Amino acid sequence: MHQSRWLWLGLGILLASVLAPGACLDRVWGASLAASEIQVASATRFELTFTEKVSAEPFTGRVLVFLGRSGEPRRGPNWFNPEPFFALDVKDWQPGTAIVLDHKAQGFPKPLDQLAEGSYRIQAVLDLDRGTHRVGTGPGNAHSAVVQAKLPPDDGAPIKLTIDQLIPERAFNENERVKLCELVSPSLSAFHKKPMKLRAGVVLPPSFHEQPGQRYPVIYDIPGFGGDHTFAFMYANRRANVADGVEFLYVVLDPDCRTGHHVFADSENNGPYGTALVTEFIPHLEQAFRGLNQPSARFVTGHSSGGWSSLWLQVTYPNAFGGVWSTAPDPIDFRDFQRINLYAPGANMFKDEAGQPRPLARRGQTPVVFYRAFSDMERVLGRGGQLASFEAVFSPRMPNGQPRLLWDRDTGAVDPVTAKAWEKYDINLVLERNWSTLEPKLRGKLHVYMGELDTFYLEGATIKVKETLARLGSDAKVEIFPGKDHGSLLGRDLIQRMAKEMADQFRNHQPREQP
Repeated sequence: MHQSRWLWLGLGILLASVLAPGACLDRVWGASLAASEIQVASATRFELTFTEKVSAEPFTGRVLVFLGRSGEPRRGPNWFNPEPFFALDVKDWQPGTAIVLDHKAQGFPKPLDQLAEGSYRIQAVLDLDRGTHRVGTGPGNAHSAVVQAKLPPDDGAPIKLTIDQLIPERAFNENERVKLCELVSPSLSAFHKKPMKLRAGVVLPPSFHEQPGQRYPVIYDIPGFGGDHTFAFMYANRRANVADGVEFLYVVLDPDCRTGHHVFADSENNGPYGTALVTEFIPHLEQAFRGLNQPSARFVTGHSSGGWSSLWLQVTYPNAFGGVWSTAPDPIDFRDFQRINLYAPGANMFKDEAGQPRPLARRGQTPVVFYRAFSDMERVLGRGGQLASFEAVFSPRMPNGQPRLLWDRDTGAVDPVTAKAWEKYDINLVLERNWSTLEPKLRGKLHVYMGELDTFYLEGATIKVKETLARLGSDAKVEIFPGKDHGSLLGRDLIQRMAKEMADQFRNHQPREQP
């Protein structure tokens, strides 16, 4: 899902760092939700304006107000401990003109008139939608300063928020070891009818500058949800690009897009990201940074949503890569989409077969996040959420330009027509239906590693793929690691093991010198 299954920043979400031991559900979803603390705050209103510095043109889109107890609330919502926020869709809103956001606005977890009384830090965000899934922190979007206030205010006056600060582009500060690679993609630009870039952070091997004639095998790493190519700076210190004497270019791709994580799959909604990567960006990068430009010297890996992406690329372009090392992938069999069989008659995202709430994430064996609440949170956020990100990739495009919904946002009912359309992205089905063609091309290339207690219940789908490949007689390595969750799976031992396996794979498939 999701680097952190989503925000898996670093090498996966370390849930223990987010939740204190013994955390209970009302604490996970915010102490302010306790029934005894809910008080009517119907007098709370926010008066919003934006300046011409932000936009000289009228604005049509979504404006949000985030609340919090510390820091800048716009940096939320935290998946495991979200604080209240509210949203309003506007049309032709003029700079300098005030509008009011009140109890009629969309709200999470409850409408504004059910907000717990108390002191809050408050911040407004204008979602100008400049190409990233990030709303409160996305470059090009705009926000107000933080206002500290008691809600509801004693005098009943509206809380005034002026949106006057643009979020700048993040600088990619290259150094001797980490470089930026960018390419305006012809195919993506044609699809979106505007220039669209593919980007990567490239970690150079130690001998790169000293041996200008040397060419190198390449590892392509796809971060999970919330990650991007700037992870290259972190990976330069944590991921070895030298294993058993083999030096690699270590390339960290950028999977971010306005709808979430595009997973490098060709999509009716996001565009041809897989085609653009394989046919445009990889040849460009390997030419610019002296890659060997050989499939047997090209490996792909990733964690969470990046784990799904990497496996999809290897299966979809079996001749383009020499092997995949996928860790904790998002659901790779939609009969176990985090414990939901999307193809089953009457499938429901919010309730299981016994009518009980479906959990989405757990700590150990204890559920801590549930589908209904998470779906509600994304609904108010408007775009770029993890669950909706799947629809943007897998669903058909509707006449209104939006992805066809998989589930009803009020009832949780799964649309069987949409689920049927998702079959072409069901990796286990793709393998089963095309095995006679794929088997010789994938021989020795498939490696999938998953924790037994995955935080986001991803192990079930991986187990199904393991069973399928065993039945088909594949030599794939699909391993389930006892006791490991989404974050703890990808520790130093596994990282070093995968690096050695890639080095062995490279050596074993290079032309041997003649005596």
